[in-house]
Amino acid sequence: MTLIKSISGIRGTIGGKVGDNLTPVDAVKFASAYGTFLKNNANKDKLKVVIGRDARISGPMIHNLVVNTLVGLGIDVIDLGLSTTPTVEVAVPLEQADGGIILTASHNPKQWNALKLLNEKGEFLSGADGTKILEIAEAEAFDFSDVDSLGKVTVNDAYMDIHIDEVLCLPLVDVQAVKDAKFKVVVDGVNSSGGIIIPKLLEIMGVEVVKLYCEPNGHFPHNPEPLKEHLTDISELVVKEKAHLGIVVDPDVDRLAFISEDGEMFGEEYTLVACADYVLSKTPGNTVSNMSSSRALRDVTKTHGGSYEASAVGEVNVVELMKKNNAIIGGEGNGGIIYPELHYGRDSLVGVALFLTHLANKKMSVSALRASYPEYYMSKNKIELTPQIDVDAILTQMTEKYKNEDITTIDGVKIDFATEWVHLRKSNTEPIIRIYTEAPSQDAADKLALRIIDEIKVIAGI
Repeated sequence: MTLIKSISGIRGTIGGKVGDNLTPVDAVKFASAYGTFLKNNANKDKLKVVIGRDARISGPMIHNLVVNTLVGLGIDVIDLGLSTTPTVEVAVPLEQADGGIILTASHNPKQWNALKLLNEKGEFLSGADGTKILEIAEAEAFDFSDVDSLGKVTVNDAYMDIHIDEVLCLPLVDVQAVKDAKFKVVVDGVNSSGGIIIPKLLEIMGVEVVKLYCEPNGHFPHNPEPLKEHLTDISELVVKEKAHLGIVVDPDVDRLAFISEDGEMFGEEYTLVACADYVLSKTPGNTVSNMSSSRALRDVTKTHGGSYEASAVGEVNVVELMKKNNAIIGGEGNGGIIYPELHYGRDSLVGVALFLTHLANKKMSVSALRASYPEYYMSKNKIELTPQIDVDAILTQMTEKYKNEDITTIDGVKIDFATEWVHLRKSNTEPIIRIYTEAPSQDAADKLALRIIDEIKVIAGI
């Protein structure tokens, strides 16, 4: 079963049977459900939705299906074409639209695609709204418009430039300081839209750019999730080019990872830590990340006199808690930066601009900056799910086994030990159980992960 319906949107593999995969029929069905949901909640006759896509091979096909489904519902479409997730999020309120759809499966491999759904603020839908859309889809309760009431399509390919302008206008982004630093940066755009927008942003900031995999043809040259094991090419090129750093984004440009000048990973968990350190040094306040993120953000926040809170995994959950706690920066440890000064969404452009400003102000190497932060090491593992595996039963038994530890169950099970933690949860985006651990050394994090995986396998009988 590779059609997954969750608060992260509707995602699946291209091809196969209707209802089991993201087929053309499923794309039309869920676009119809989303459009119907907007119409059911509207206080006006004419609605407007912003659409953008990443460079996936299936993108144009899914894009045409979704756009024309909305037109059939009588909804006007602002078509951004090739774009990024944060660009669409920025465009929705600027266009005074009623919602937005990003066609991307984010970090998933090329056979996947998805409809990620936004509200009128350009933010991901709540779980409750997502449930309503699934109910509409299940009932196929669609009412399409007559020929005189069809929607209209307006193509607007300026929004990547508008997005860049919005980032560069932020008070904490110091373009002149970055220009003066004369940085040389290697960019891995994984042959998607990040290969266009990130180099353009950097060049305006006076950075010398070396492009790697920046042709937006959808042929991902490596697994598009920005993890160390997938990034050997850029690590080698950073050293060869004597660059100050490397920048890696995922296909829809909402996750950001850095490579230090020595070719070592800065650590995607530390993307948010570094950006938060800079923002908090200028505008003290609170932070939020999800439960699977490093303790390092908590530590840095405390040094600046702020308070830190952890949310359930999922961008919508992080945003909800950020608003509740008046967090001035937050995000997810997978390299997702949420800076409300611009918008409530993970945004690699904001992350790049804040990080480079921070680096320029510090006047130190990327490796030295990394060494200035608390030392934590993570191990990120997963177990493939089969229909026979009862995830809830596994989590219940693990909770019972470790009931004398500090347990949190708002999202799977997180077990906090004195110097390390483990978080077990069913993924929103793939048919897997995620097992994340963190400890003061990589060896300790890996050993804890292996121990927990063995315990889960015993419980599951696999």
